[in-house]
Amino acid sequence: MRPLAATSIRAGRLEIRPEEHAVLADGHHLLLTARERDLLTHLARAGDRILTREELHEAAWGSPLRGGDRSIDVYVSRVRRKLAQAVPDCEFIHTHFGLGYRFQPQPTRSHPFHTSATGA
Repeated sequence: MRPLAATSIRAGRLEIRPEEHAVLADGHHLLLTARERDLLTHLARAGDRILTREELHEAAWGSPLRGGDRSIDVYVSRVRRKLAQAVPDCEFIHTHFGLGYRFQPQPTRSHPFHTSATGA
């Protein structure tokens, strides 16, 4: 398991402070579990690199991922939901099917299938 460094990470309106065990959106603390915070921190520290589910499990749980274990997917989903509530105009975590997850803040876009061509 890789130790967390003591530097803060800023991504738009989001700030991750590993040394304080804190994640803030617009200066307000987000209620994340320790594991959710660890996953988010490891994703954010990876930059544009895609982290596999195995890498994330090792980082947050300190043990290898067992076959069929979907805990990473569940925790990433929880983190996404909490981030979307706090910063609804930005998507932070992106899925790369068959590969893993990547942290890259991007403005939220309406999906083309959710809007009508006529604007109605």
